[in-house]
Amino acid sequence: MASVYDLKPKFQKFLRPSILWLHKCGVTPNQVTVAAFVGSVAAGGLASQAADHRAWLLVLPAWLFLRMALNAIDGVLARDFDLKTVRGAILNELGDVLSDIALYLPLLNVCRQAQWAVLFFVIGAILTEFCGVLGQALGGKRYYQGPMGKSDRAFLVGALALVSYFFPVVMEYWAWIFGMAFAGTLVTCLNRLLSTIKELQNG
Repeated sequence: MASVYDLKPKFQKFLRPSILWLHKCGVTPNQVTVAAFVGSVAAGGLASQAADHRAWLLVLPAWLFLRMALNAIDGVLARDFDLKTVRGAILNELGDVLSDIALYLPLLNVCRQAQWAVLFFVIGAILTEFCGVLGQALGGKRYYQGPMGKSDRAFLVGALALVSYFFPVVMEYWAWIFGMAFAGTLVTCLNRLLSTIKELQNG
């Protein structure tokens, strides 16, 4: 199923000059991963203030784009410069989940009528990553397909925050939007689990 993740190779190619420069500076993939997590905590904290000052919503699209860049950078650094480690793999998976929680859970404070929908969306985000890595844990591949993978969630929330800043009336529909996004995470879980089952059953 189509996903923003499919654009990752082109995005990595675009970032390659910056990646080469970071490598020459001695930056490691784990440092980039930690930076992405710390930045997500800070961005989530700032975005939580958007209930009183709507301009803080603009932090989300800006940071989510930068976070996608950092996620691409740490992967290329690890793969292309033989810097893969078990610790790095664990840090990457854990960092992604914790970053999603740090970024999206504060939205509970921004639009109170959408609290339950946002909460279920966050739970769905956690489940998609669990289902994605489950195949790898069972001896298969790590799956990334959508329709509501990490990149898709980032695009949705970033775009929604941007539109909601310019057109506040959109926030009245957050419950519906996050509700549908939660449904998308369930479809994503199913897609990843079925891919894992098919792979492992076929040997």
